[in-house]
Amino acid sequence: MSDPALPGSAAEPGSAAEPGSAEPPAAPITAPKGLAGALTRFRIMAFITGVVLAFMTVVGLPFKYVFDGQALWYTIGWQAHGWLYIIYVAVSLDLVFRLRWHLGRAVLILLAGTIPFMSFVAERYVTKRVEPLLD
Repeated sequence: MSDPALPGSAAEPGSAAEPGSAEPPAAPITAPKGLAGALTRFRIMAFITGVVLAFMTVVGLPFKYVFDGQALWYTIGWQAHGWLYIIYVAVSLDLVFRLRWHLGRAVLILLAGTIPFMSFVAERYVTKRVEPLLD
């Protein structure tokens, strides 16, 4: 039995239970404008930053501290990572602002570019959450 005094009950005219209801259906969630491009830029920079950082960590640090190596490529590699990280931060912030994610998630994504191999994890995490919005 339905109580006519309760909102949404079958006896109330214009209720959701009535086939000719005046309530519009729920609007589908739409992706923010430019989200596909922002995701692509983020994925590219996460990969490039991650590869350079992984190489400099796995190859560069042992070269310098284990084998006491002195080479120009070592200095250039760390400088390249620094500049690439700045670009990674910019594209990450672009994506975070478009999605209106909270500060904690944004900070974790930004820090992923400073920890070896974590930018790959962050890229998968972000892609897994953004791709359904693009479909």
